[in-house]
Formats: sequence, C-alpha cells, structure tokens
Amino acid sequence: MSNLPVTLADIEQAARRIKGRVLHTPFVPSSSLSERCGVPVGLKLEHHQTTGSFKLRGATNAVLSLTPEERARGVVAASTGNHGRALAHAAKSEGAVATICMSRLVPDNKVSEIRRLGANVRIVGKSQDEAQVEVDRLVAEDGLVMVPPFDDRAVVAGQGTLGLEIVEAMPDVATVLVPLSGGGLAAGVAAAVKGRLPKTRVIGLTMERGAAMKASLDARRPVQVEEVASLADSLGGGIGLDNAVTFKMCRALLDGVILLSEDEIAAGMRHAYAEEREVIEGAGAVGIAALLSDRLGRLDGPVAVILSGRNVDMDLHRRVINGSADALQETAA
Repeated sequence: MSNLPVTLADIEQAARRIKGRVLHTPFVPSSSLSERCGVPVGLKLEHHQTTGSFKLRGATNAVLSLTPEERARGVVAASTGNHGRALAHAAKSEGAVATICMSRLVPDNKVSEIRRLGANVRIVGKSQDEAQVEVDRLVAEDGLVMVPPFDDRAVVAGQGTLGLEIVEAMPDVATVLVPLSGGGLAAGVAAAVKGRLPKTRVIGLTMERGAAMKASLDARRPVQVEEVASLADSLGGGIGLDNAVTFKMCRALLDGVILLSEDEIAAGMRHAYAEEREVIEGAGAVGIAALLSDRLGRLDGPVAVILSGRNVDMDLHRRVINGSADALQETAA
C-alpha cells in the first residue's frame, strides 16, 4: 500500500488536522440487521455529520491544506450536492469564498442549502462532467483554487478518517460496506481499514445505472458513462478520464463492487426509517440495501455499514417510505 497515492500515514495526519472541526460520528449496533445476517452489524452514522454527509471530512482537510494565499483566491468545485455543501461550510469556517458548479440533476434541496451557506452557485448542463468544464474555466480565467469532490489526495485522506473511526469502534470488523461513486470515500476508507486490518474486506456499493467507477474498473481504465437520475443521486457522475488518485486506489483496495437496483435502494431507505429510526438519502442506504438483498453471500464476521448522508428531499423520502411507485418513476425514469 505504500505505493498508493494516499497512505495510512496521510489519513492519520488528516485526522489530527480536522479534529475539532468535524464530528466523530456515532457507531451503533443494528439488532435487526444482525439478526437477519447472523453476524454483528454496526452502523456508522455519518449522516449525523455537521453538513449531513461524510463529505465534510475531505473538504475540511483540503481547505486546511491550502496556503493562506490560496484560500484568499477562493475555492471552486463541481458537485452532486454533498461535496458542495461541505466545501461551502469548510470555506466559510476559514474565511474563504466557495463557488460550487452543479448540473441540473442536483436536487433543489441540496442547491438551496449550498446557497444558504453563502457559496456562489452555478447550474451548468446535465451532468457533473459538464459542471466540471465550468470549474476548469473559473480556475483558468479567475484564478480560483479547485477542490475536487473525490480525485484529490487531501480529500481522500480526509474521507479516510471515517475508516479509522470504524476500526476503533469495531476492532474485529470483517467486512466494511461503503458507498461508491467517484471513489473518494471508498478509497480513503479502504486505505485506512486495510492499513490497520489488512484482512478486512471492503466492498463498494452503487446503483445499477450510471455506475462510473464500476464501469471503469471493468474496463481497467477510466471511462465515461451516461449520468441518469437515481434515488442514489449522490452516487452519480463520472470519475474523470484523467483520474489520478481514486481509480488506482479502488482497483488496488476494493474486494468487490455490488450494483443495486432502485427498488433495492428504496428498500434500504425504508428499513433505515422503520427499523433504525434514521432518515437517510438513497446513496446512504446502499449498505443496508445490500444486506437486505443477500447479494453479499455468506458473511463470516462483524460487518460495518456506512450510512453516508441524509440530505434527501423530504417529499421524495415520504414517497419512498410509503412505497409509492411514483417515487422511483420521478427520479429514475
């Protein structure tokens, strides 16, 4: 692992840097999932994080890693919502201005929260790749400093601090289930967990349609995919054809990737609400969804499930909880 872009030492340094600026989120047992799976299952409640998702860890570490001159120029990023909210919060905390570029697929509730935090918002195109074009322009023409949502060493190291907390809470963890999109969370968590517990399996979980990292891993190189609407909207977007960090790390460290249907993701959201009393977005529900679907096969030891975010439109959440077919049709059709 020493030849990977982000090491355990980088993650441990990030943990020291962001301490006191992000929450050490709870890790709780799930009696319902433990009974179903026949092994202890623990839930990492990262959706309790200050900005409602794990993204605050990476954004904070990245902003704190900048020089004062870089922070004064302002930061910019493309986002499917949660990274933008986290970067807006982290930048504001350090006296910097953030500009967040998003596609029209980003839900209104996420856009409005980013605006509330004082960031400049630009809605561009129908995909994160198109939003990234605007980011590149702002960097070139206005001198803003880009803080990528995932393909960045400081961001990955910050996300990896979540893995350190999992190992601390469950020292005998055998399998960690992590949402997978661009790979920042999965790469960081896998590096942290395997750095401490090399035999622990780390499984990436994503939606069936538009799973860019899975398609890239299958092709053995970064590839583009069509970005489509999904209950797990935070897992959308490409990984970048010039990906320098997360593709290499996910290829080296993940023990598998599982694709989940919209119905399975909805079932995960419903279980979280009915059995765990937690409101989570679709991307945060994929770990529970995988356990309910039995796609993981036999589990030989304790399992940690990351509930990565809660920033869901509540009207959509109510439709999902009520089992409305419209909830899936309106987001995934």
